[in-house]
Amino acid sequence: MEIKEASFLSSTIKVDEIPTPVLEEFAFIGRSNVGKSSLINMLCNRRKLAHTSSTPGKTQCINRFLIDNSWIITDLPGYGFAKVSKTKRALLQSMTQGYIRSAPNMTMLFVLLDSRHPLQQIDLDFLLMLGNWQIPFALVLTKSDKLSKTALEKQAASIRESLSHYWEPLPRFFVVSSLTGEGRKELLDYIGSIRSENL
Repeated sequence: MEIKEASFLSSTIKVDEIPTPVLEEFAFIGRSNVGKSSLINMLCNRRKLAHTSSTPGKTQCINRFLIDNSWIITDLPGYGFAKVSKTKRALLQSMTQGYIRSAPNMTMLFVLLDSRHPLQQIDLDFLLMLGNWQIPFALVLTKSDKLSKTALEKQAASIRESLSHYWEPLPRFFVVSSLTGEGRKELLDYIGSIRSENL
């Protein structure tokens, strides 16, 4: 599958302000500074569609993008160590979790993990929460260009091993680089296959 058109649709801090969608939504989330916005730009072949920043926690709204006038990509605020107050962090968490639990047309949630680090407890806790809520999700290992092929394979194997204690079979797993474009085709084809199943 290939994306031909992508445009900004909406941005909000309140879940109840999001219009009731009639199109499928594919959402992206991960720890702060894991590369969500960069990945969305790479998938859409747009350099500045989603705002990127080296400052963790820059995405503090639910940002939605219309793709080919037929489906939606949603960029959710990161979780974890964003440089915000405890009060703001609690509000972001409530907003994000509210969206995940209530979005009627969210077909898949892609959870991004930084390939440079082993699976963090905060990631595992988040994944277990999704499991308890029966939210369909897939894993995306980002920034693959930062590691050698051997180191990347070792890291991916370690993450799979950690997850194998909780999931059988394992969730779908993708390795991507927003810099080189690695994994773009595989991820888009996966989204395309889900959309075909739901037609």
